[in-house]
Amino acid sequence: MPSTQVPTIFSERRRVARALRSRQRRLAHHDAATFLLDTIADDMIERLGFVRHSPKASLVIGTCPAPLAHQLECGDARLSISATVDPSEPLCDGPYDFIGVLGQLDAINDLPGALIQLRKALTPNGLVIASFFGGQSLSALRGAIMAAEPDRPAARFHPMVDPRAAPQLLQRAGWKDPVVDSYALTVRYSALDRLVQDLRDSGLGNALARPAPPLGKAALARARAAFIARADADGKVSETFEIITLTGRRSLSGT
Repeated sequence: MPSTQVPTIFSERRRVARALRSRQRRLAHHDAATFLLDTIADDMIERLGFVRHSPKASLVIGTCPAPLAHQLECGDARLSISATVDPSEPLCDGPYDFIGVLGQLDAINDLPGALIQLRKALTPNGLVIASFFGGQSLSALRGAIMAAEPDRPAARFHPMVDPRAAPQLLQRAGWKDPVVDSYALTVRYSALDRLVQDLRDSGLGNALARPAPPLGKAALARARAAFIARADADGKVSETFEIITLTGRRSLSGT
């Protein structure tokens, strides 16, 4: 039987580049936005405490905010951090009894393969918590870009995972005790440009394999106008980030 070819939607080179640029932006600018990743990290810490999981060998894929790193380095625990490792490939230096993934699964071509590789990199009964942004995110930004190019809109947004489809993905990947949940984070913006800056600071820029060209001056002006047209009486627009979290374990038998 011929193997199924995974569609190339995302560029691995661009995914890595956006992660590195995000790190550089945060180092260079003291006011760079970190609230999206901080929110995910705080939630991850809470989940670890709830299930009473105290890992001795952890891997964090993506940015690891300081409170999460502190939690995972308690005592003689070992922590590895990589913003550039490809989770759809075999993970080295394991096995780990905890793997946390912050935001990287939104730009992986082979998401089912990545979920399998994460499971394989765990010790028996090891835990994975993976959070990323889902399909209900950025409705205001999407509307503004559609208004900028009403006749021939270009592909500028990542296809995003619907949380209703995620349980089947976890079951296919062989995760034990899989749990999928999501919550919404609403942020208020007075300008489109600040929203785009926050996305870049957080490493959430475009990683499409065939990105559209930048908006021209006229189109950008239409996008800005369409965005601010959504503003409430205080002049600010509510933007939503849907955060999907996948939690699961490797079986006690190590399968």
